[in-house]
Amino acid sequence: MLQALRVAVVGPESSGKTTLVQALGIRLQQAGVKVACVDEFARTYYAHRPYLPTLSDIDAIALGQCALEDEAAADADIVLCDTNALTCRIWAEVAFGAASETVLRLCQDYHYGLILLAHPDIPWQADPLRSHPEERDYLFALYREALLPQGGGVAEVCGPHEQRLQQSWAALARQGAVVLTKI
Repeated sequence: MLQALRVAVVGPESSGKTTLVQALGIRLQQAGVKVACVDEFARTYYAHRPYLPTLSDIDAIALGQCALEDEAAADADIVLCDTNALTCRIWAEVAFGAASETVLRLCQDYHYGLILLAHPDIPWQADPLRSHPEERDYLFALYREALLPQGGGVAEVCGPHEQRLQQSWAALARQGAVVLTKI
């Protein structure tokens, strides 16, 4: 059995990650690809508890995110992840000065055939789990720096929604995941 191609969409808050994952998932399904979309686990985690993050919360969120990815990968050709453990690492470093060994290990252990880095060049949308409206460019730079060692497995997406979809599709085609056709 072939392993699912894991695609993570990462970037600062309110940079269009969820919208991109949902739209890309629909387009892939329409193209006949067996795709699973993995939601951002932090939203489930904080659905019934106050948003007062601690390092142990970040660990639980990273572990939950990875567990959802593993579950989705069992029955899909492509797994689209609305964030990953790298987001937890950056969140912990910004909020607490360092990430835990658990989060660092997950960042090393989980590999993605493609990572889409979303630019924060779209309007900010307020949300109870978002807290850095003025630091999006700074956070984007942290993601870019963290992803440098990934090399060709990273594609930046920017601009309006349809442009982001086209850029994502082209990146998937470069990975051999889809045949490049106009979407």
